[in-house]
Amino acid sequence: MHPEFVSLLRLVAEQKHVGAVVVICGLRRVWDKVLEREGLSEKVKVIGGGRIADGFVVSAAVKDALVSRLRETHHICVWAFGDSPLDLDMLCMADQAIIVVGEEQTRSKTMDAALTSAIDYHGLRARQAVLPIKASPRLDITKLPMIKLTEPEFVESLLCGRSTHGGLQVLCPTDTNAAKLLATPMRDAAVAGPGLREAHRFVGRYLAIEFLADVIGLEQTPIRHVLSHQTMGYQLFHEHQTTIVALMRGGEPMASGVNEAFPLVMFVHASDADDIKPHHLQGQVTVILVDSVVNTGKTIIEFVQRVRKLHATVRIVVVAGVVQAQCVSGGSLNHTLARHAQLHLVALRLSDTKFTDSGITDTGNRLFNTTHLP
Repeated sequence: MHPEFVSLLRLVAEQKHVGAVVVICGLRRVWDKVLEREGLSEKVKVIGGGRIADGFVVSAAVKDALVSRLRETHHICVWAFGDSPLDLDMLCMADQAIIVVGEEQTRSKTMDAALTSAIDYHGLRARQAVLPIKASPRLDITKLPMIKLTEPEFVESLLCGRSTHGGLQVLCPTDTNAAKLLATPMRDAAVAGPGLREAHRFVGRYLAIEFLADVIGLEQTPIRHVLSHQTMGYQLFHEHQTTIVALMRGGEPMASGVNEAFPLVMFVHASDADDIKPHHLQGQVTVILVDSVVNTGKTIIEFVQRVRKLHATVRIVVVAGVVQAQCVSGGSLNHTLARHAQLHLVALRLSDTKFTDSGITDTGNRLFNTTHLP
C-alpha cells in the first residue's frame, strides 16, 4: 500500500466522525493482511469475496449500490477512491471522487477510454491522485485535476468536509468578510429597486465564480489572445449543457449575475415548477435553481422534485442569497431533499430569521419597488 494511503487511513482511524472501508472485487484476505501489517485492521474494514464459501461476489454494481445506500438511505457523505473501470459507477455516485493513478506499466490499460466516457457522458466529476508523484497523470489535468493526498487542504476537506445536512451539501460563507460586505445592501432598508437588483446580481456573480466553479468544475476552451494568437481559456464544465432557472420574480436578478459568469448556459424564467419543460433539461448535465430567499424551502422542494421527475440524474445546484437556517438543519428542505443525489445548496448566508412575504419586508417587492401594493 502506498505510504500516502497508509498515513491517510491512520489519520482517518483517529477520527470519530469519519470511517473507512475497503471494497474490492478480488480476495478479501489479501487486504486483511495488508491492513493488519499496517496496524489498521481494527479500524478499517474490508468488503470482498473471492471464494465460493463467502457466498457473494463484489462487482461494479455492488460497489455502486453500496455508495448509493450510504448516501440515500443513511445520508452519509461519501468520498470514493478507485483506479479501474470497475470503480467508475461507484465514483459517479459518490459525493467526492478521486481517481488513483499508478505508474504507467501497472495501471489499467482500458481506464483512459472508460474514464473519458464517464466524464463526458455520465456526469463524473473527479480529481486524480498520482502515486508515486513522479508518475504521469491520466488524461489532462484540466479534465481531471490533480490533488496530493498529503496536502493539508485536501486532508482538511476530507476530514471536515462541507457542511452536510443529510444528503444536502451546503456551501455558505456567512461569516466571511466578503459575505458581510455583499449582504449589507441586501439587508439595508434604504436600498430598493435598481440598486437592490444590482446588489443581487453582484451576489449571483460572486457565488458563481467562488463556489459554482468548484462544485461543477471547469473545462478548457480555445480563445483568441489579445496578442493575436490562439490560446486556451476556461469555462464552466459542460457550460452548453447547463440550465439556469430563475425562480420568479425574486430570483431573476441573482440568476442574471450567475448568467454573467457563465454566458453560454440556457436561461429559463419559471414562476411555477411546471414552467420547467422537458426540452429545458434534454441533454443537460447541470441545472442551477436560483432564488433570492429560501424560507421554509417549500418552493425549492417543488422545483427539485419537478426536475427529478423530468431528469433522474442531472446535477442540481440551488443558489440563494439567504436561507433560513432551520430549514437546512432539521426542517422540511433537509428531510425532503436528503434522498436526492448530486444536490448542492450555495447561499451567501444562513439566517435564523424567519422571513415573511408581505409588504415592505418582501424581497420581491423591494427588488421591483412594489412595496406599496397590497
